[in-house]
Order: sequence, then structure tokens, then C-alpha cells
Amino acid sequence: MNRDRGNREFALLRWGLVPFWAKDAKLAFSTINARAEEAATKPAFREALKKRRCLVPAAAFYEWQRLDAKPKKSFAIALISGEPYAFAGLWESWRPKDGEPLETFTILTTEPNELMAPIHNRMPVILEPKDYDHWLDARDQARPPVDLLRPHPADRMRAWSVSDRVGNVRNNDPQLLEPTP
Repeated sequence: MNRDRGNREFALLRWGLVPFWAKDAKLAFSTINARAEEAATKPAFREALKKRRCLVPAAAFYEWQRLDAKPKKSFAIALISGEPYAFAGLWESWRPKDGEPLETFTILTTEPNELMAPIHNRMPVILEPKDYDHWLDARDQARPPVDLLRPHPADRMRAWSVSDRVGNVRNNDPQLLEPTP
């Protein structure tokens, strides 16, 4: 929701939530994700959960499966339908002493479903399109819609192995989603 006008908007935000009360933006490195079961009580996320919920559009996401102490195997995860979807997110506007406001967000995570459990111990909350309005409605701040913060059905998702190139932020091309043996 647009803070000034109260209507919905598309906005480009920086990943890593910086709470409005933070002294500096360094906190963003530890707030790229928020555990759904803790968001209502953690100071970094509590107010945003009540008042500033958002949808984070995606077509797929990456996760890394730890094999041994060091090596990891990279996976892409998407809906079987191939359609885009939205993660449950929270946003904030942080104002430094000097400079422009910084608009940031985080993605809520939950326990893994059956597809994700062998890959990782958490997964992003993927919302159903029918729940988007309910998630975004911040009128009842005393009761945020935490009932929506659950694993997406595993039978509607797929995962495939991808190149380790996804682990480098300098790589940003469609080939990152191509399956590898």
C-alpha cells in the first residue's frame, strides 16, 4: 500500500528489511527473510506484519541443498503450472538522518513441504491468488492473517537441479534456470 495515498502500487524495493527504528541500514543483511512463526513477536518485523504487508512476485526461487560440510547442490523451485506467483512479504520505509528514505522488504518463510524438506529446512510462503486481498488488507491490525503463513502444497510445485552459477550475484541470465544433470 502506498503510505501517502493508501492505494496499492507496484514498487521497486531493496531486499533486506530495515525497520523504521533502526539506527543504520546494516540490519538488512540479517533480515532478508522472516520466520513466519516469529514475525509477530520479533521487533524487526512486528509492526510491518500488522501494517505493511506486500506481495513479492516470482516465477521461481533458488535454494541450496547442503550435501556435506562444504559442497552444496543448487535447485530452482517453481509451480508446476509455470505461472508466476507471489511470496508473502513485509515492507518498511527507513529514513536515515541524512539522505533519502530507503524502501526495503523481506520474505516470510515457513516449514518446508514434502518437496522442499530434502532440499532445505525452510521455504518461502507462497500465497494463493485468492488470498492476495486478504494478505494485503491491513485494516485489522490486531489480527494479521497469519493463517496464510503455511507451506504451499508440494504437489503443485517442482524442483530441478541447476548450475552453481546461481550462487554468484554477478550472474543474472535466463540460463540460470536451465536444468543440469
